[in-house]
Amino acid sequence: MKTERITFLGSPEFKTFLAEEAAKEGISVGELVRRRCEGAPTDDETLLAAMAAELTRAVADAKQSLEDGLSAVREALGEPTSKPRAAA
Repeated sequence: MKTERITFLGSPEFKTFLAEEAAKEGISVGELVRRRCEGAPTDDETLLAAMAAELTRAVADAKQSLEDGLSAVREALGEPTSKPRAAA
């Protein structure tokens, strides 16, 4: 793999920010810039995607539980279990 040096100017605050972000992720500043610019997901993004998937599953489970509960109540009241919904 061939590499080339890339040099750019930034404020001292920006340099400090890059160094702190790289340290948080346990990588070099160069690797941080490469990952962020190439669109590789960060640890936070990976965690967020996992949380979103878990939330989607939890919502589906909750919806099913509510449907089951409503069916049980309708059955206990002697109503048909599949009641047609009114048009909106």
